[in-house]
Amino acid sequence: MLQALGGTVPPNTDHAVSVSLPTWRANVGYEEGEDWVISKMVCGYPRFFVHPSIQKLAQEIIRRHGNPETETATLFASVKTALLCQSFILSKLPAEDARKVRIVNFIPSPHAEAGPTTVTSSLSAVIYPKEHAPISKQVWQHSGNGISSRRGEFCLRALEDGFLVEEKVPATSAESLSQRPCKGPRRYQGKGSITGITRSPPAEASPLANGVEDGRDYAQFIEERFGRNLSTMLANQAKLAVRKRISGVLTADVELPEALEADSAEGRVAGISEDDVYLYPSGMSAIFNAHQTLLASRGQLKSICFGFPYTDTLKILQKMGARLFDLDDLEARLKNGERFLGLFLEAPGNPLLRTPDLVRIRSLADKYDFAVVVDETISNFININVLRYADIVASSLTKIFSGDSNVMGGGAVLNPQGQYYKLLKETYERDYEDIYWAEDAVFLERNSRDFVARIDKINSTSENITAMLKDSPLIKEVHYPKYSPTRPIYDSLRNPNGGYGGLFSVTFHSNAEAIAFYDTLEVLKGPSLGTNFTLASPYVLLAHYGELEWAKSFNVDPDLVRISVGLEEVSDLRSRFKTALDAVERARK
Repeated sequence: MLQALGGTVPPNTDHAVSVSLPTWRANVGYEEGEDWVISKMVCGYPRFFVHPSIQKLAQEIIRRHGNPETETATLFASVKTALLCQSFILSKLPAEDARKVRIVNFIPSPHAEAGPTTVTSSLSAVIYPKEHAPISKQVWQHSGNGISSRRGEFCLRALEDGFLVEEKVPATSAESLSQRPCKGPRRYQGKGSITGITRSPPAEASPLANGVEDGRDYAQFIEERFGRNLSTMLANQAKLAVRKRISGVLTADVELPEALEADSAEGRVAGISEDDVYLYPSGMSAIFNAHQTLLASRGQLKSICFGFPYTDTLKILQKMGARLFDLDDLEARLKNGERFLGLFLEAPGNPLLRTPDLVRIRSLADKYDFAVVVDETISNFININVLRYADIVASSLTKIFSGDSNVMGGGAVLNPQGQYYKLLKETYERDYEDIYWAEDAVFLERNSRDFVARIDKINSTSENITAMLKDSPLIKEVHYPKYSPTRPIYDSLRNPNGGYGGLFSVTFHSNAEAIAFYDTLEVLKGPSLGTNFTLASPYVLLAHYGELEWAKSFNVDPDLVRISVGLEEVSDLRSRFKTALDAVERARK
């Protein structure tokens, strides 16, 4: 039985990454903000829908430090990320409204300082009038720096029990806060915390809630919060194992102890190590911070968003540079004297699965002095190696690296052979904040242990299903790297045992046929990709609802259906797709 409208995807998952939109009409209703859809949503993709645990935490902060009638809050894991949000809101408001936008910081109380491996969290709340929520939402969505739902649960309990208290600082202005010294590198900074978050001691003792007053110590609080089922004390080791997997120096499917003890093999490129990998709360955060790093290291030049990009990558860059779809156009601009900070692209692209000519792009970058940032999320580094042509490779670890669709994460990898490596490395080590939450790291490491084996199965199944669909006259076109006009470029990037990935898109001869296919296909349906279960979405409708004609002008069919293949048996999936094709045939008649 398929998941009901608004339910978690996967079902019965407290921290699910996707939400069920099981019919075409439901997707339209979601985009139109219709109550019959919105009112039933118990979750959503975390950068678009604030998880209930985070909503509760924000409400509690406003109850204590704001006006519940007129104000709300957006929550971040550090002062730095909160300041970015505050600055963006202030840039959109008249000067007289500035005082209404403020930051309240929370830090672990002295009672939470139980030892060098204590799980703690800082928290920064940007408080502002409710009417400015749409502005703050842009930062939450496009930067990807917001807190995770697991951190939200932890902080709410810690706040209520007196283990998380307001930080008392003499200065309250954003300018004063922004002048705090940055002690880099911050990968594991902060005594008494495994979250890597820098914090200052309270300026004065804060009133404590019932937890401390009742005599409950912090060890008991941690035991009650995490139980015996989660080794949060291994979070730093989990992060190390994840970074070893992402760098390519660990490709075996092994448990955490073996991952930590295994000798490092040759990684993606010569000289790479896990120290060239930086973890973030989401893939979008990795991309956003890659752009911030380039600005900090190379100056205030404009960037290029190349190809048909993921919608939020586009939003980050659209006011900062050019959007280009043709390398001849790019080369002509460069020859004419235009200069750029960096070029951001996907390989392959979403949703047409075409692969940009990275050899030519790298040649232009070397000649005209710009950086190349590649998002490899769709095919992943087991299938293709794009790092050799990039300066930074970003990836959403939320997707196939995790697979279980129950934790967010992102990674940025530096190419040690890249022309800007030394400069970028110095900037990352100076400015990087490890704000990836301990619990999330543990779940991500666990989920990724069988990453290689899952990729192999999904590659094989996807080739089988796409071949079946390509042979059907009911399908207008199958978009998949294997059948793409850019296949020779993709093949040149493939690793020796690499495949074509688990994502493909299909188009139909009419809107009615697309709807019939989507509504009939018996798989889970919602945003996201790279899940261990097959997941379908009318991607263009969701990602570009307000600009469907623009998408169509680039030969991106508004009625396209995107499929992310999971671990189901091939025979089972073929039967489900056959049933959906039968519905297409009936719609045609």
